[in-house]
Parts: sequence; structure tokens; C-alpha cells
Amino acid sequence: MRKYMFLGLILSLFFLIACSAKTQSLKAFYADEQIKNVDKIILTDGSTGSSKTITKPQQINELLGLIRDIEFSPQDNQEKREGWRYSIALYDGDKEFKFTLDKIGKTYYDTEPEIYPIIEDYYKKLEIKD
Repeated sequence: MRKYMFLGLILSLFFLIACSAKTQSLKAFYADEQIKNVDKIILTDGSTGSSKTITKPQQINELLGLIRDIEFSPQDNQEKREGWRYSIALYDGDKEFKFTLDKIGKTYYDTEPEIYPIIEDYYKKLEIKD
């Protein structure tokens, strides 16, 4: 009897952990972190380490318009990985919300639509303006 209770407890904990991450938009993630008025964005290229800082309101609104409604769905495989393509840091004054294209917090996500080509194109567009 105890063996079944223990097994039930383990399964319940696994279910709670698995369900704690849910599909939501990027805007919902940064709103949860109390990021209301993004006044700076830093895009960092994971392959080179170089970064671009965006502070012009028009550019901030343009980039957020491209990515804010992207849906992040937790991946089934949550094994730790090394490296990342781009990281994005959104700032509201001193408050920061930082994530990579496939990881927010400790959870790995798939995105719909795919966020990588959007960020890559935008980053390259910023390089041209420099």
C-alpha cells in the first residue's frame, strides 16, 4: 500500500512540474515580470558575443511589434543544453527581463512562429545601420 502511495506522490509531483510551464505569448512573459514600458533592448549574438543596444522608441516598438505575440510552448525535452543563438534583454528602467530564443527562466520552449529568423533579420538590419 505504501509503495502505491509513494508512486502516486511521485507521479503527482511530476505532473505538477510538467504543467507549471504553459504556452503563452512573449508579451505575457515580460508582463509577468512587471516590464510595462520597454525603454531599452539589448540583442546579443551568441556566436560572436557582440551586442546591439536599441534605445530609440521607434526601433523598440518595431522589434516588439515583431515578437510580442510569438507563442512560447514548453518543449517535452527539458535536458540542459549548451550555447544559444541570441539573447534578448528588455529593460523598463532598472527592471530587466532576459531570455534566449529557446529558453525563458529554466524552461526550454518552441516558438510559433519561429523567432530565430525574425531576430536574425532584425539584428542584421541593425548592423547595416551602424
